Amino acid sequence: MLRLGALLSVASLLSPGTAAPSAPSWKFVEKGNSGIVGLEAIVVSPTHVVMFDRATNDPLRTPDGKVAWGALWNLETNKATPLKLLTDSFCASGALLSNGTMVSVGGNIPASQDVPQTGARDGRMGLRLFGPCLDPNAEGPGCTIFEDLDNLQLAETRWYTSTARIFDGSLLIVGGIHESTPFYNNDSVSSFEFFPKKDGGVPRPSAFLERSLPVNLFPRVFALPDGKVFMLANNQTIIYDVEAKTETILPDLPNGQRVSNPFDGTAAMLPLSPPLFEPEVLACGGSTKSDLTPQEELSAQDPATSQCARITLTPAGIKKGWVVEHMPQGRMMPEMILLPNGQIMIINGGATGYAAVASIGVTFGNSNAANPIGTPLLYTPSAPLGARMSSQGLPTTDIPRMYHSTVTLTPQGNLLLAGNNPNGNVTIVPPGQPGFSSELRVQTLDPPFMNSARPAITNAPSKVAFNQRFTVGVDLPAGTAPSSVKVGFMDLGFSSHAFHSSQRLVFADFVMSPNGRTLTVTSPPNNRVFPPGPSFLFVTTGQTWSEGAQIMLGSGANPPVPDQGIRLPGL
Repeated sequence: MLRLGALLSVASLLSPGTAAPSAPSWKFVEKGNSGIVGLEAIVVSPTHVVMFDRATNDPLRTPDGKVAWGALWNLETNKATPLKLLTDSFCASGALLSNGTMVSVGGNIPASQDVPQTGARDGRMGLRLFGPCLDPNAEGPGCTIFEDLDNLQLAETRWYTSTARIFDGSLLIVGGIHESTPFYNNDSVSSFEFFPKKDGGVPRPSAFLERSLPVNLFPRVFALPDGKVFMLANNQTIIYDVEAKTETILPDLPNGQRVSNPFDGTAAMLPLSPPLFEPEVLACGGSTKSDLTPQEELSAQDPATSQCARITLTPAGIKKGWVVEHMPQGRMMPEMILLPNGQIMIINGGATGYAAVASIGVTFGNSNAANPIGTPLLYTPSAPLGARMSSQGLPTTDIPRMYHSTVTLTPQGNLLLAGNNPNGNVTIVPPGQPGFSSELRVQTLDPPFMNSARPAITNAPSKVAFNQRFTVGVDLPAGTAPSSVKVGFMDLGFSSHAFHSSQRLVFADFVMSPNGRTLTVTSPPNNRVFPPGPSFLFVTTGQTWSEGAQIMLGSGANPPVPDQGIRLPGL
């Protein structure tokens, strides 16, 4: 029998004044002001992110006093430095090449006379290069935007185009629109081209891009582990063989789900794992509205779809087709971010409406969408169907992240959020009025472990060949079970318009030393499983991951590079 004193001691432990502290949870943290609307973002080094906007009236200024529409965000100081661009980068895409250079692709005709003039040139054929920037302070060679309007141009004008780094380290550039049309893609660029140029610089016509009109801007494009490319536009899908120049038609998304702009859902290729590296694609959100609906009959209050559809890109998986599941609510303009532990964060967007600005029958101010969703959603690919989605432990932000917003995983292991601007230029919407103000506040979404014990990579090589065993020093939390450890290579991708181009996670085989201080890791088998170029290596223990160590996979040579590593059966 417990004595009275023991009972009082137990009671005191349970009293509100001495309750045990709650477990750490995810949280949004405001980090500063980006100076420009961050409608496009790409991590270019362990310490910096490049952001782009439209050339209009952003408050950030270059040293000569000119309006800036590019910025370099420092992940350590949370400060933005202006980048001086020549061409308008509005609604462009981009990726990293095999040599580590960032390339921004396409853009727009500069804005009209109703905004302060920037001196920007037409960006629709634009190619903007940055890096490799090796200085952690982003000073010196490579740490600025380079453009050569006489010698570096696309073959066609492209706005709302997509990109993917492919097996030879070059960029495949897909689709787009020649110039502004009222809402739908009525002036299609139905072709592919490359940077550096292939085929004598002549674009390749695409029947797929013709068939998928008029809802096929920013096609969702993924380099597959056999070197082919999966493409999703509107509700249609193909596998494109870059080398044979052939298109293989795959099953349409079910139930009329459409996920490309201006009916923006999103898509991601799920993590690839040895030994088979079987690719799966997940497409979520968007709309089931008919793409024959006149734009004047569309409303910012039309519900987005909650549908997610998943397909395994093997012969058996393609025969089975898309498997349907549902988010707790519909989402328009979400983005999916791969996390180093293999989960996917579904974030940003709204519950109703469409992408683009002031171009449908019923808008919300200037916005074609309304009802922001501030709570992200975690998707666990390995969980049973029907039990993969959860918002448990996830916070809610009151900063809308709708049209022209971005998010990316950082090398520090949290998510960086910026942008939001369903307006023609930088605009402040008065309180109580419909619409959304242009957003310059930058946030992070921090995992629960950011300020607690987490695995650390203590040393790693700066360059690794394919199919190579190499040693990484690690500092693992006390009591880490070897079975809880994962090692993965990541391309952090390029965020633009509800899609993360070239984003990739490839898990690796490894052996842990008896003392747990080193891991002997086997790099991806070849340059098709992971296209050659920069990567970040993460070590995960349970649900906690390290900061990323930047590693160049492959030779680091300029594209196109030859095949490297070993070819696997069936790949």
